[in-house]
Amino acid sequence: MRITEAAKRLGMSPRMLRYRESLGLLPPVREKGAHRRFGPEELAAVTQATELERRFDVSPAELAFGLRVLCEPEVMQAVRDLGVRIGRIPAPRRALDFEKEKALRLLDGR
Repeated sequence: MRITEAAKRLGMSPRMLRYRESLGLLPPVREKGAHRRFGPEELAAVTQATELERRFDVSPAELAFGLRVLCEPEVMQAVRDLGVRIGRIPAPRRALDFEKEKALRLLDGR
């Protein structure tokens, strides 16, 4: 089906569907250079995305960024580093640090 009909079924504007597509929230077009046709797979993807947006109170752009974090290792690492720096993610403890702390505790016990 064409974008106008798909938008009507989904209860949104064709412009919003194009926006979602530009964010990468739709399955890729099967044939390169072909116009997007909306079938059950595309409708289900948009429905699932809008449900996630409502459930977690996020925008389409925020959801798209979440997908980038999951799919792109460089982005994932950058976000993880920020999480550690601001204390939202605990810093990983290395075995050597654990042994050093253990030794210091034993020395303090004397």
